[in-house]
Amino acid sequence: MSGRGGKGLDSGYRNGLKTEVAIVGAGAAGLYSAYRLVADPATKVGRLKGGEVQIFEMSERIGGRLWSVTLPGMTISAELGGMRYMTSQEIATSLIEKVFAKELKPIPFPMGDDDSLDVYLRKQRLKAGSWTKLQKAGGKLTTNYRLNDDDVGFDADQLFNKLVYDTLTADPWFVKNFGGKVKKTGRYDYSFELDSRDWDKIKPQLTYNLPGPYWGQKVNAIGFWNLIKDQTSQEGYEFLADAGGYYSNTINWNAAEAFPYMVGDFSRAGTDYKTIAGGYEGILKSLAAHYLDQAGAGIWTENRLLVFKRSGQEGYRYKLQFMNQREGKTWVAYANRIILAMPRRSLELLDPACLDLLAEGAGDTFRRNLDSIIMEPSMKILMGFTEPWWRTIGLLSGHSITDLPMRQCYYFGVDPADSHSLLLGSYNDMDTVSFWQPLSAQPAKFVAQPTARVSAEELAPLAGVQASEVMVQEAINQLQELHGPAVTVPRPYVTWFRDWTEDPYGGGYHAWKAGYSVADVMAFMRLPNPSEAIHICGEAYSDQQGWIEGAFCVAERMLQDHLGLAWPTWLDKQYYLGW
Repeated sequence: MSGRGGKGLDSGYRNGLKTEVAIVGAGAAGLYSAYRLVADPATKVGRLKGGEVQIFEMSERIGGRLWSVTLPGMTISAELGGMRYMTSQEIATSLIEKVFAKELKPIPFPMGDDDSLDVYLRKQRLKAGSWTKLQKAGGKLTTNYRLNDDDVGFDADQLFNKLVYDTLTADPWFVKNFGGKVKKTGRYDYSFELDSRDWDKIKPQLTYNLPGPYWGQKVNAIGFWNLIKDQTSQEGYEFLADAGGYYSNTINWNAAEAFPYMVGDFSRAGTDYKTIAGGYEGILKSLAAHYLDQAGAGIWTENRLLVFKRSGQEGYRYKLQFMNQREGKTWVAYANRIILAMPRRSLELLDPACLDLLAEGAGDTFRRNLDSIIMEPSMKILMGFTEPWWRTIGLLSGHSITDLPMRQCYYFGVDPADSHSLLLGSYNDMDTVSFWQPLSAQPAKFVAQPTARVSAEELAPLAGVQASEVMVQEAINQLQELHGPAVTVPRPYVTWFRDWTEDPYGGGYHAWKAGYSVADVMAFMRLPNPSEAIHICGEAYSDQQGWIEGAFCVAERMLQDHLGLAWPTWLDKQYYLGW
C-alpha cells in the first residue's frame, strides 16, 4: 500500500518503509518532536527531511488526550481532554501566540465569578466566594467538616497554601536559602515567589521538621495524603479532597512534587488561563500541519505498534512491526532511532521483548522507573441543552464543585447564533470513576433528540459516543442536587462520553509516587538504555504532569540532549525546561 506522505493522515501502510526516526504516538510529545525535527519556523529548514521522520498512531485521530469536539447545533468547542494553558508555560504560549499566531487565536479560559459559582459539600450549599466574603467581614465560615481550630475559616486554596508554607518554613535549610521568597501576608493569605529552578533545588532537599511520625524525613519520601492528614487531620484531608475539586490532587503522591503544583497551578491568585478559539486541540493540529508540509512526512493512523527489535536490515538499526487495524494486516518499518511518545499504560501494552530491550543492562532499574508514576483515572460527560438553564440562577461561566460523584461541571457557554448551550456535566477523577463505570457499561444508550436547529441525520453519527441512558439520568439527578431547587435541570438533547482510563491511555493524567528521585527518573526515561537509540517522552514522566507543557518540555530536553537540536529560535533562552 502506498502512503500520502506529506499530504495528510494515512490509515494505510507501506511495508518495508525506511526512515531515520520513527515516532510512536501522535499526541503532544510525538507531534512536537516531529515538528522540531523537520520544521524550524525561522529558517524553514529542519535538521531532517520530512521523509526521515515518520509518525505512527494507533487510533484514527491525532491529538492524544487533547480532543476538541463540536456538538451538533453549536459552534462552541467542547473539550473531552485537556482544556487550557497558563501563560507561564512558555512553549505552549510561544507556539500559540507567536509561531502559529496567524492560524491560532488565544482567548481567555473563563473561570467564572466566585460569588456566583456553587460549592455543594456534605449537603451544605455555598458559593465559591463564601469563605473570603466572611473573612473580609471579620468572621469565619463554618462548614460541615470538623476542622482543627486553626484551620476553620480557610477555603481549600488557602489551606493548601498554609500547609505548604508551614512545611517550608519549618525547615532551617529552606529558611536559610529561600526564606525571603515566601511570606505570610495575612491571616489567610500567603505568597510564594519561587520559580521552577528554585523548586528543583528545593524538592530533593526539603526536610519535614514538624512533630509527628514523619519528623526528619525528606518530603519527597512522604505521600501527600500522609502529609495533609498529619497537619490538618483526616477531616481536614477530606475537606481539601472534596473542596479542591480534584481527588487526583490529594492522592498519596510525592508530597514534594505536589507543593509547586498546588501553589503554582491551583492555589495561586491571578493565575492566567487561556485556550484557543475553535478548540485547544488546535495547537497540536498546527504542529501536525507544519510537519506534514515537509515533503515525505507522514502520519500513519490506525497502525498499532506490536513490537520493535534490532534489525537485520543493512543501514537500519531497528525493525518495527505494526498491525494495520483497518485491514488487519501486519507490516514492518525500519528506523535508526525510535521515540516512544507514549504514557505508561501504552508502554506496558507493548510486547515484552520491547521492554526487555529497553531494560537490557539496567537490571530492574527500567521497570522500577516505569512504575514511578500513578495512572490517574479521569472521565468526562459533555451535554448539549437547548437552553442555558444555569443562567437563570446567575451562572455564566467557570465551574461548580461538589463531593457528589460528578465532582465538577463547567459552563462552557451558549452558541452565539442560538440558545443551544454546552455543559461539561461531569468531570470526575480517581475513585469517582468507579462510580460511573458500571453505568457507562450498560447497553441502553442515551438517544439524542432532534431540536428546532438539529436534525436526526446530524445526530446519527454521534450514536457511538453517547453516554448510557442511566448515566445521563444519574448525571441529571446530581446536577439537580448540586444546583438546588431554584432551577430544574432538563434532559440534554445530545451527550458525548469519554473514559480516559480505557486502554491505551490508562488515565487522564499522571502523578509521581513518593520515594523516587524524580530528576533521575526523568533523565533515565528519555534514554533508558544508553546502548540504544530509543527514547521515551511525554506528559507522564515530566515535572508538569497533567499539562501538555510537560510533554513539550520533556521532548525538547530529549531533542537537545540526544538528537543534537539547538535551542528553538522562538523560545526565550532563559526558559527553564526542568530536569
